[in-house]
Amino acid sequence: MGEYRHGRNPRYSKMRSILIINPNSTSQMTEGLKPLVDALQFKDTAHEYFTAPSGPKSINNEDDARESVDHCLPALRQALERHDGFLVACYSQHPLVPLLKEESVVKAARKPVTGIFEASVSTSLQVIHPDEKFGIVSTGKVWEDILSEATVAFLGTGSEASKRFAGVETTGLTATDLHDAPAEEVRKRMKDAVKRLLKKGSVGAICLGCAGMAGMDQMVREACIEELGEVDGQRVRVVDGVVAGVAWLEGAIRAGY
Repeated sequence: MGEYRHGRNPRYSKMRSILIINPNSTSQMTEGLKPLVDALQFKDTAHEYFTAPSGPKSINNEDDARESVDHCLPALRQALERHDGFLVACYSQHPLVPLLKEESVVKAARKPVTGIFEASVSTSLQVIHPDEKFGIVSTGKVWEDILSEATVAFLGTGSEASKRFAGVETTGLTATDLHDAPAEEVRKRMKDAVKRLLKKGSVGAICLGCAGMAGMDQMVREACIEELGEVDGQRVRVVDGVVAGVAWLEGAIRAGY
């Protein structure tokens, strides 16, 4: 059984409910998401959390993502009826997103499902100016090709939207390294990756390309200011996929999409 708080508190009986799914088995990463969600102050919505009961500690490639489905989906099926929307907190085109959409309970009620990758890319396109691009800062080098291909596929090959994608830069760290490695090493690698991305020119938004980067937006901001100066560095939008995903689900549920 995953780390899921079963049942709903009676005071939430008429509230909307969103389930935030961490498909890896590291509960520390799940805990790191909670302050971001709480800060949104959607007080009329209950936010509950699920951590994979077993499987990869960190999703470091597409094989890990596929493996995590087998560890998550059986336990998640017990929660589908109780929630109004679902966020998959893994920065990839995670197979749980389409699979959850096809679950009978979700499909029949048209409950919204998104991943933090999809939410952050969509949000970035809406917050940048027409002459700007967005990019992604992620973990291991393997994600450079994976996320680049996923972004182009999501936006549509050859579309005007895909031309606004600046690319992916990586830190060389895994998701667990972000919390376990020395803080100064993490900060240096994060900032170096951001600066490489900014050197590509006209970057107006940077996506945090890993759920383990939750709360690291200040490091990105510092790198933007160091590279571009105070005024231009403050103008760059730092997009956290967890925040973007929860906000989108809140709007979709309220609007009945």
